[in-house]
Amino acid sequence: MPQLACRTCGRRVYTTVPLEALFAEERRCPRCGARLDPERRGTERRQANRRQNPPGDPGPPPGVPERRKRERRKGPRRRPPDY
Repeated sequence: MPQLACRTCGRRVYTTVPLEALFAEERRCPRCGARLDPERRGTERRQANRRQNPPGDPGPPPGVPERRKRERRKGPRRRPPDY
């Protein structure tokens, strides 16, 4: 089943026919009216996981120090609201 995607609003539309077989008004997004494109993320391209721990030993490998030494944020996250 072909999938179409709107690059404007991100909506994914499932169709039973290819994009070329649709009429001009059917090639528009039902949500925002922009033109639809073939979905680029339709198939999974990754063949295997890049980083995979052994099943009996989760976590970082032994002997590797912790990457982050201290917290990145030095002050408050947001400023207090102005009332």
